[in-house]
Amino acid sequence: MPVVILAHVAQSRVRGAFERYSQVRASARKTGAEVARELLLDAGIDDVRVEQIDGGQLGDHYDPRDRTVRLSPSVYSGQSLAAFGIAAHEAGHAIQHYTGYVWLGMRNAIIPVTQFGSSMAFPLFFIGLLIAGTAGEMLMSLGIVFFGAALVFQLVTLPVEYNASSRAMYALEAGGYVQGEQRRGVQKVLNAAALTYLAAALMALMQFVYLLLLRGRRN
Repeated sequence: MPVVILAHVAQSRVRGAFERYSQVRASARKTGAEVARELLLDAGIDDVRVEQIDGGQLGDHYDPRDRTVRLSPSVYSGQSLAAFGIAAHEAGHAIQHYTGYVWLGMRNAIIPVTQFGSSMAFPLFFIGLLIAGTAGEMLMSLGIVFFGAALVFQLVTLPVEYNASSRAMYALEAGGYVQGEQRRGVQKVLNAAALTYLAAALMALMQFVYLLLLRGRRN
């Protein structure tokens, strides 16, 4: 229950921070897309595209498969502190990819296993819970192993996201995009976003422990 509450608080904080600092215009008269492109060029990267995606807020991401930073409309065209922070964060992921950041490489490598494991873990575990004997125990154990892959993904995601935010803040300050009080506003947006990843990792950890406890009771 505490972890569930933390997850709700994290979602509320990130949306609140985004809405608040979407109303604060950055002193540098640029759009999020322009900031992302300039930060990439400053890092020596000229083959990553910056595109606008359809949809609502907070769908921004970097796709390493086709080397594209995809930004939601309010970030792509926005000139707010929130737009700067999110655009710089996603550019940070592209820079991680370009420089061979170890944790990002690990996360990308385990994505296929994680996707399969996430879809199979709970069905296998609870089918095993209903089946008596060795077969049931094997299915439960297999479900735990698959969910363990999803947990590893969540844990590896933490350093990836925090590092991207650190790169974003450093690049924004070094480039003179934000200073003083505006820097603190961008930091609040990034901190709120990071909290959601922490909550997701804790949620996965608690679910993993719960499955282990159920497996132990079965024995």
